[in-house]
Formats: sequence, C-alpha cells, structure tokens
Amino acid sequence: MMNKTLDYYNRTAREFIRGTVDADLSALHRRFLSHLPEHAHILDLGCGSGRDSKAFLDLGYQVTALDGSEACCKLATETIGQEVLCRTFEQLDFEQVFDGVWACASLLHVPYAELTGVFKKIAAALKPGGFFYASFKYGDFEGERNGRYFTDLDEERLKALLEPVVGLTVVETFITGDVRDGRGGEKWLNVIGEKAALRSDAGR
Repeated sequence: MMNKTLDYYNRTAREFIRGTVDADLSALHRRFLSHLPEHAHILDLGCGSGRDSKAFLDLGYQVTALDGSEACCKLATETIGQEVLCRTFEQLDFEQVFDGVWACASLLHVPYAELTGVFKKIAAALKPGGFFYASFKYGDFEGERNGRYFTDLDEERLKALLEPVVGLTVVETFITGDVRDGRGGEKWLNVIGEKAALRSDAGR
C-alpha cells in the first residue's frame, strides 16, 4: 500500500509540490514551536516539498528532513539547501536525537494497524521532554483515495493507537480547516504530544 502511495508521489512530485509549497501553516508552526527550546533540533518526518523545513530553518532551528519519495527528496533538497534523507517511516532508527518531530499530513498514509509501531519509532527518536506534531484528515475512513492510501482519524481512533506507546502523552488535539485554496471545507485532526522527561530522584 505504501509502495503505491510512494509511486504516486514519485510520479507527481512537481505537481504535488506546486499545490502545497505555498500553503500558510505559520499558525501551526507557532503552536508547535512554542513547546521547543531555541535552536531546537526538529525532524521533519515526511517533509514533502520541504516547505516546513525551510520555515523552521529560517527561524533558526536545526532540521533533519526526511521523506520516502525519491522525487520529493530531490526537489525538497533544492528548496531547503541541505540534503533530505530518503527513508520510509519503517526505516526510522533514531534514538533520542530530536527535540521535536513534525509530521504534517504524512503519517496519514500509514495503515491504521501499523501506526502504533510508527509512533513507537517517533517516541524513540525524541529526546526525553521532546514534543511531536502530527495531522490527519478527520474521520474514520481507511483505504485508497485518489491513487493514495489514507488513514483518517478522529479523537477515539487516535487515542486507541497511542495508548500502547509507552512514554508518549497527548498534550492537545484540535481540529482545523484545510489552508489550501478551495479546500477550506476539509477538516483535519491535529495532535501535539510529549515524550516523558527523565525523572530526577536526586535529593530524595
């Protein structure tokens, strides 16, 4: 299923990027970045056009950008001026590297049954006390749509898949409209979560 989705992005990378690169996500950026320290190291997980990576870099953050589509990686590398790692979600193998993980409209291509495993990899990649952001189309649909595989989530489906992930807690969920022209009627479920900080027992 993911192979078919990646094939779609490899075939349509330039068209896809043209349709998403100018979307204004600054309000979401601010909401996420408010949890991070200055110059934090962010993993842009499924970076697509590199739009968000560039915004974070321009604000002085350190960014590692990653995408599973070779075509998107090449174009995003040009956009952000640094190499984009070409890896799938299943190939994530970072251990406590990042202050934040940003997964904007990317994990929605992972089958529901596999999402808990991906969130466990995100938890491993985060430093203790780190934060993640993810967004999904709102609802309970799962299957192929317009040549790609989608997993839509509502609050209950999200809660069920995150419950087995030790150390991750949801800070907030909120619903937004689509920021792209003509798509304002589409609803998105956004989640910000935190990895538990290391406990200090000193002095007890």
